[in-house]
Amino acid sequence: MAYSVLVVDDEVNIRKTLQGVLSDEGYRVTAVEDGERALEALSRSLPDAVLLDVWLPGMDGLEALRRIREMFPLLPVIMISGHGTIDMAVAAVKSGAFDFIEKPISLGKLLITLTRAIEREILRSENVELKERVERKYRLVGDSEAMRTLRAEIAAAGPTNASILVSGENGSGKEIVAREIHRHSRRADKPFVAVNCAAIPEELIESELFGHERGAFTGATGRRRGRFEMADGGTLFLDEIGDMSLRTQSKILRVLEERSFERIGGGEPIRADVRIIAATNRNLQAEVAAGRFREDLYFRLNVFPVCVPSLRDHGEDIPSIADHFVREVCQEQGKERKEFSPEGMRRLMAHPWPGNVRELRNVVERLVILSMGQRIEEEAVRRVLVADQPQGGAPLEQALGAEDFREATLAFEKAYLERKLRENDYNISRTAEKLGLDRTSIHRKMKQLGIAGESGRR
Repeated sequence: MAYSVLVVDDEVNIRKTLQGVLSDEGYRVTAVEDGERALEALSRSLPDAVLLDVWLPGMDGLEALRRIREMFPLLPVIMISGHGTIDMAVAAVKSGAFDFIEKPISLGKLLITLTRAIEREILRSENVELKERVERKYRLVGDSEAMRTLRAEIAAAGPTNASILVSGENGSGKEIVAREIHRHSRRADKPFVAVNCAAIPEELIESELFGHERGAFTGATGRRRGRFEMADGGTLFLDEIGDMSLRTQSKILRVLEERSFERIGGGEPIRADVRIIAATNRNLQAEVAAGRFREDLYFRLNVFPVCVPSLRDHGEDIPSIADHFVREVCQEQGKERKEFSPEGMRRLMAHPWPGNVRELRNVVERLVILSMGQRIEEEAVRRVLVADQPQGGAPLEQALGAEDFREATLAFEKAYLERKLRENDYNISRTAEKLGLDRTSIHRKMKQLGIAGESGRR
């Protein structure tokens, strides 16, 4: 791709020299002799960068820079001058210039500076596009009473620095809520860093959160920044906080109280200007009563509680949420826009959605991929929903229809274990705890019964 440059200089020889050199380097070049003509050229076609002389007849370069920044604040402008001073360079950069180059111009330095200026603007544009894409992906959809109440809570909590505890069932959208709170906060332009506490082994969670120094433990070959450090000035989202061990809970509490921490193997305190948003699908009050969660940490986190409703509690939002997912998936998959038939949508709305919004998203993705036409019909929805249920959604009927007792037992065990895994978001430790088994037994049963983990089902 050929980038374009506008050269503004009153010396004809410099204009011709720059035009020739830049053209040879593959740039498309327009050259004008003063600030007024530069503004006219910019109004007709916007280049990727501007080379602007300071000393110009009529409107000088600094005034032209000011006008350009007013009209096109993101356009990179490189100032050039044969009579430059440090004060002039500082004034130009303060006025928004990308850099300041003195005459006689070093063509090597000019080309490097021009490349950096254009690359920075490309990177900025890509970051803006990525941020917009993320915000579209992680946004609340729906206009039910439950969703209006949730948005009001987010609007109230967002601008504060209070710690927030987001509760709700698996798949209900707790991370989306956390991102919305961050977006409404005064930290919105700072990092949002998410940690899934249930997915990180106990022996690694402290390194993940606080980082480590080289040699702190076997395998620590270099210094590593932890999530607290990455989130400095922004928001740290601790998902499934109820799965965190008591030892790690005590360290989180200490950070909240002292606003500092140390890397593993380090002795230097690191300041932590971080807002905590925690999320759980557990009843933490019950966990506190059972001695599995620290009461003091619970009160530290639960300054502003936010409860995310299950999808069955705002089923009237299913059409708008499903339509949002259809647009998103079609764009991701490069497919032509699709829509649900009225019958297909009624079938979606009749489903109980035990997996909440996450389950709905997965179902919509499969329907978009599998449906050949522009409409997603009821039969396609029915097939996908039936296939999504363990053994056709009727484990008892299948067990009763088995040829012998062993086959019936295995059929029921498989359906039962699949359901419990799904209810616990395929978290092996949590499923084992709920069933009164150990992790090894769950893994062995999954292998025996041919049950894939969550990643294997996608």
